[in-house]
Amino acid sequence: MEERRLTLIIVPHGDLETRSYEISYRRLKFALAAAVAVMLVTGFVVASWFPVAAQAGRVPGLVSELEVLEVERAKVVELAKTLEEVEAQYERVRTLLGAESPVVDSAPALPPLGGTAPIDAGEDATPSIWPLDFRGFVTREQQHDNDRREHPGLDIATPVNAAIRASGGGVIIESDTDAVYGNYIVIDHGNALASLYGHASRLFVRVGERVTRGQVIALTGSTGQSSAPHLHFEIRQNGRAVDPLRFVRQP
Repeated sequence: MEERRLTLIIVPHGDLETRSYEISYRRLKFALAAAVAVMLVTGFVVASWFPVAAQAGRVPGLVSELEVLEVERAKVVELAKTLEEVEAQYERVRTLLGAESPVVDSAPALPPLGGTAPIDAGEDATPSIWPLDFRGFVTREQQHDNDRREHPGLDIATPVNAAIRASGGGVIIESDTDAVYGNYIVIDHGNALASLYGHASRLFVRVGERVTRGQVIALTGSTGQSSAPHLHFEIRQNGRAVDPLRFVRQP
């Protein structure tokens, strides 16, 4: 049976020759199917382009976020390094103070007021001896820096209830409690010199009392603005805090 065909006749205006085209129904169906397939593929490509374009538009923002994250990561690394150093320092302090030793729940054993520290009964009252019977650990030195908070003396890490000794002889001019220094003592040594002992747990001297160099005047503690037991030790000259290490030497 002869294949069915479709004839297209094109009649142009003017004197142009009339043209006719024949195409079988089978080829026509194939052409239509191909056209539909092309349209579907084109539609899919166009539909897929919009999400890709949207994601591409986010790339600059993601790059900026990545740069911020890199900066934050560097800060975290630096913070972790600082924390590691602080923890190492803390462990040294714990070892120094015998933090791993068993704690005995008893009243502090007070050393004799004469003690073993050198006592100078002479006229030289200049503060010159370390205010503790042991070296301790200086956690913060005196600072006079405009870029940092001023710190007028030494912070020395200690156990609780260790003896605090007068660095020099003199007269007690302050023996009181303060919001910052906690329980504290100030000794007037004469010659415009004075020394201060802060954060004590107990005070043994009163205002007006005369003390000798090396005499036990208090016990260490963590009163006032303090996060751990320590002694805050200052030396003042003409009312101004000076570096205590100019006068005393850490044993």
